[in-house]
Formats: sequence, structure tokens, C-alpha cells
Amino acid sequence: MHHKEKHAFEPKIIAFVCTWCTYAGADLAGTSRMQYPANVRVLKFPCTGRIDPVFILKAFQQGADGVLVSGCHPGDCHYIAGNFHARRRFAAFRKLLEFVGVDLGRLQFSWVSAAEGGKWVEMVTDLTERVRGMGPMREFKELGLEEQWSGAIDTPELREAYDSI
Repeated sequence: MHHKEKHAFEPKIIAFVCTWCTYAGADLAGTSRMQYPANVRVLKFPCTGRIDPVFILKAFQQGADGVLVSGCHPGDCHYIAGNFHARRRFAAFRKLLEFVGVDLGRLQFSWVSAAEGGKWVEMVTDLTERVRGMGPMREFKELGLEEQWSGAIDTPELREAYDSI
């Protein structure tokens, strides 16, 4: 009988993965009946090179406690150099996240091939445990609330400016 451990905090993890390698690796883990935390929501893209860093910020803003970006191993990209572009982009992006106060322990970049279902399970489990230990991420959620409020036209000056558009 399977025993599921209860925790006080269950983190939400968003995984941006490439279709060809990491998604196939996660699928292999599932078809092989490997167990991993159900905290991860997978969003697949054709290539990690197509994942805009703004998606990561938006994930945090919309309630993610951790984010994973994973694609093909260097040299195995189905689009030749997409993962190289992603690696360069995210190396710079990490510095920006650190600058705005995001704990980089909440973000993980990795390479998982279609044959590495076990690596997927290990990586997702480790990230979930690490983020669980860090607790909920509240900083960006508050920014999301501010963004919603900034859309309100609640002063005569704003109303006049809006109407003149």
C-alpha cells in the first residue's frame, strides 16, 4: 500500500520543458510507474530556446513557489542550437532575478534526455523538497496584486487621460 507523507506546505512548481527530450523523459517516468511529487505542473515548448524569461517571472507572479526549465542536453537539440541560446539567456536572466531579490534556490535549469526518466524523478523530487524547505514565495504574488490594482481607473485625472486615448 502506498503511503503519502503530509506536509504543512505543498509548493507549486512550474516546469517549462522542451517537447523532444525532457517532456519525453517525464513521460518515460510516468509510463515506467516511477513516483515523484505531484507538485509539478509541466508546460511543454518545442524547445527551451523558445521559453521567454518573462514566462518565469509570470509563473512566480501567478503563484509558483519554484520554477524548473529543462531541455535537451547540449549538442542534442532538435533545432540545432536552441538549448545553447537558452543557456546563454538564462545565465544572464539569473543575475537579473538575483538583483530583484528572487532566491535562486527556487529556480533550476537542467538537461534531461528522453531516456532519463529516473533523472527527471530525482530532479523534481529534489527541487520540490528544496522549495518546500524554503516556504511559500510571497514577494512576486504581491506584485501581481499591485498590477491588478494599477489597472483601476479610480481618479478623475486617470479617467480623463483614458478617455482622451
